[in-house]
Parts: sequence; C-alpha cells; structure tokens
Amino acid sequence: MSFHPLGHVAPPVHLQFDDNRLLPLLFGEHDQHLARLERELGVSMVSRGNQLIISGAEDSVTVARQILTGLYQRLKRGQHLDKHDIDAAIRLSRQDDAPRADEGAEPNLFGAGNLGDGTSIKTQKRLITPRSAAQAKYIRLLHDQELVFGIGPAGTGKTYLAVAVAVAMLAKGTVDRIILSRPAVEAGERLGFLPGDLKEKVDPYLRPLYDALHDMMPGDQVVKRLTTGEIEVAPLAFMRGRTLANSFVILDEAQNTSPMQMKMFLTRLGENSRMAVNGDLTQIDLPPGQKSGLRDALEAIENVEGIGTVRFSNRDVVRHHLVQKIVSAYDSRDRKKTSRSASPVSESNKGVDG
Repeated sequence: MSFHPLGHVAPPVHLQFDDNRLLPLLFGEHDQHLARLERELGVSMVSRGNQLIISGAEDSVTVARQILTGLYQRLKRGQHLDKHDIDAAIRLSRQDDAPRADEGAEPNLFGAGNLGDGTSIKTQKRLITPRSAAQAKYIRLLHDQELVFGIGPAGTGKTYLAVAVAVAMLAKGTVDRIILSRPAVEAGERLGFLPGDLKEKVDPYLRPLYDALHDMMPGDQVVKRLTTGEIEVAPLAFMRGRTLANSFVILDEAQNTSPMQMKMFLTRLGENSRMAVNGDLTQIDLPPGQKSGLRDALEAIENVEGIGTVRFSNRDVVRHHLVQKIVSAYDSRDRKKTSRSASPVSESNKGVDG
C-alpha cells in the first residue's frame, strides 16, 4: 500500500485508550513513536488525555489507526514495544498482503501477534513475532513443512527465525536435538591454514548461530545442551554419512555450497525431522564458474510437494534502517550494470550508424 498525503482528506479519527499506563509506551518517549508515524504516513496526531486525534488523507489515517490499535493490543498482552516494532508495523502496512480497512480486518500483523496465530515463537528468553509478511509466512512454513528454503538478503531474519522455531520445538519435545551448520570458509572449508584445534578453527564461522542461540536461551542452558549433544553446531563437512532423525536441522549461508554438498546435506533428512536451508543468492563466494548448490537445488526440487520456499526482498530487512537502504542501493547499482551489459549496442559501435 502506498500513501498519498495530498489525497482525499477524511474527517479526523478519534482513538480512545482504556489504560493510561500504557500510553507512554505506545506513544514513545517524547512522543517519538507518534512522530515516526506522522513522518512516514503523512498524518497529524494530537493527544489529549487518553484520546488521540488523527488527521490527514483517508488511506493514511486508516492505516495509522490500524497500526496504533494493533500495537496497543500488543502492549495489553504484556509484550515489549520499541522503535523497531514501529518500523515493522509501518513496513507491514505497505506490503501487498497487509489487511485493508474494507476487509474489516483489525490487523493482528502489526507486531501484535499472539501464540494462537501460528506466527509467534515463544522461547525461554523472549516472545518473537514476525516483522514482515514474508517473516510470518516463513514461520508458518517452518512449522508446517519438513523442508523450507529461505532465500533473500542479509538482515531479513532467515537464520534468526529458523533458530527460534528450532529452540521452541526442542523445548516442547517436538524434536530431540538441533543441528546448526554452515559452510566454513567460503564453501571449500579450507581450515588447515588457520591456527588452533578444529573447534577454534571453525567457531568464528559459526558465531552467528551461537549468537542466535544465546538470544533465545539462558547461557547455561546453551552450554549444557551443547555438551549433551542436544544442540550441535558444526561445519557442513560434518554432515556427510549421517542420517539426522528427530532433529531440527538448519543450513546457513547455503549459497556457498557446491551442488554435491547441497545434495549430500538434503539427503541427510531423517524421520520426524525438519530442515531449513537459508541463503542469499546475491552473496555467493564460490570460485568463478562454480555453480551454487543453493541455486542448483532450487532449480531441481523447489516445486516438489512438501517443500516450502520463502523469497525475502529488501523491504523485509529488519536490521537498522540504513541496512535496507544499503541493500537497495547495491541492488540498484547491480541492475544498472546488468542493463548496460545487456545493451545490444556496445560503446565501440556507437556512432557507426549515426
């Protein structure tokens, strides 16, 4: 959905909130949350006691009302709210499958998810809710499908959400263990030149997976489960020859696998197991001329029944707001390069016909 501040101006909308204690959290320190919504949606907001008056273009006022209502319900559930949730709500409101006013849907998407909607994840340390429509779809697929591909740029939550679902399933007893893997050192797994024992060699490349674990479980629990083998973090080469049953298996940075490595990994899937394969096809570090195992797998098996695929885009980036702009800038530059290289008239031929 796009907003047009100069569109049809609707009568002001009056919102009334029944718990004054939540309003400082909803409005933000010095009303910074409201100011953010005003800037992004092109509306004007005035608070009077427990009332909020929203003025502006009809579509923008409707979306502002939906966002604030959804976020207020989130606070009533005792959930956290910060500026990132405001940005997520705005992002969701602009996506094609966001609720529309004429559908009569009061949005449960705008950061106000609950444990019954299939998109929220409860771990020991936090309740995690989707921050884009693609994230919501991804979480649902991770619960429903045995094999899910998450494709898209950095910062879209692919690995973080997969680890969150895995931790939640381990806590419930749905799976017996979590196995986290990624290619070490640009797919070739050339570890010999690095100092230290094997663990010291590979740990730096697996650090993002450890970080995600610590964000969802107490540190002592992470250490204990790593010791008992309930959680295993290992380079991709360690998967060869194994059958991974009763497990939630995650392959990160899958774009840096070879086709042979990817086939090997996918065929490790055992009984009562789930597998998430994540990667960014614009960040392939393989030697020139070598095909990515992730690209090869998508071409071969993406449409096989029982396999789910979510393709994230720049608008799903949920890190610092500059990250989304950086990703978009690189993509725009690369598209221009591709367009120029595909031009039928080369620089050397210009002027021949003119």
